[in-house]
Amino acid sequence: MTFLNLIGSMATSVTENTLPFLALITVLVFVHEMGHFLVARYNGVRIEVFSIGFGPELWGRTDRRGTRWKVSMVPLGGYVKMFGEGDMVTGVDDAEDRPMTPEERAVSFHHKRLAQRAAIVFAGPLANFVFAIVVMTGLFAAVGTPKPLSGVGQIQPDSAAAAAGFKTGDTIVAIDGQAIRWFDDLRNIVSRNPGKSLRFDIVRNNRDITLDATPARHVLEASQKGVAPRVIGLLGVSPDPAQVIYQRMGIVQAVEHGVGRTYAMTAGIMDALGQMIRGTRNANELGGPISIAIVSADVAQTGLINMMMLAAAFSVNLGLLNLFPVPMLDGGHLVFYAFEALRGRPLSQRTQEYGFRFGLVLVFLLMIFATWNDFVRLFARFGGL
Repeated sequence: MTFLNLIGSMATSVTENTLPFLALITVLVFVHEMGHFLVARYNGVRIEVFSIGFGPELWGRTDRRGTRWKVSMVPLGGYVKMFGEGDMVTGVDDAEDRPMTPEERAVSFHHKRLAQRAAIVFAGPLANFVFAIVVMTGLFAAVGTPKPLSGVGQIQPDSAAAAAGFKTGDTIVAIDGQAIRWFDDLRNIVSRNPGKSLRFDIVRNNRDITLDATPARHVLEASQKGVAPRVIGLLGVSPDPAQVIYQRMGIVQAVEHGVGRTYAMTAGIMDALGQMIRGTRNANELGGPISIAIVSADVAQTGLINMMMLAAAFSVNLGLLNLFPVPMLDGGHLVFYAFEALRGRPLSQRTQEYGFRFGLVLVFLLMIFATWNDFVRLFARFGGL
């Protein structure tokens, strides 16, 4: 493939993936900023602008309270502009360069109590977590959770299943005479029998056949010190996506699963980041906006339900990312507020400015690194040069 053809293919791919990506980002940014907006308005802060996107305004309207709601040209984020948010120390209105009146101080973000300011800042990430819980709760209650049957989907090369002669489309009905229906039954029996020969009763093309397979031994490293590694058996098959039953949940159970799934996603992200910091996981796995766009487009083709689950997962990512203690992010503001609570007064304006500059550089470098990883994946996806 020539360089020009490669670039053309990459450009086409990015263009085709743009719409689902923008739709996803718009929803998640709206949720995040709405969290800030609602808590700010509840605490009496005047909201001047609620914008989806950055740059020149494409559409807008002003409500009765003076808030300008608008959609801007660059749809890669958004913001809520609160009165009194720009000046962090002097209490001077930036726009008119004069001291605030008592009426203005009453609706100024900067002049709210520390707890109120912290609540307003924290509300954005919190809204993302709540959104994820609500979406997954609704899906679990209305659609259900996918429970795969014991059909065989993909088979890993050089696996125990490949060596035994398993084929895609096989349905496993029994293992060593024990009837099974669900893929979880298959997984549990196989994992308990590493290195032991098992007899599988299979239905293939409406014919009953029997295969013998010995699950490979796989060592699970201990997650805590002092705990011995565990050995499990692996067959090397994945469930058949065409053989799935959705089981609906009651509302209480759906909420429990929604909260549990959100917690599991959060813990998984933190664990992955910890592995990258410790050097036990490749930082090249970090993806940027292009990767998100490609994943969004791929998932959008599989249906609305999967797209909603992806939105919930990305919402957790966005909420957690904004809580990182980096100036420029919500977590950085919360760190400043923590120092203010300990010292009894805010950090100096110069200290905050240096912090924000450091945060801006850090976020910018991280975006460059993630985008570079995206382009490397694109080159690999289209066969390189």
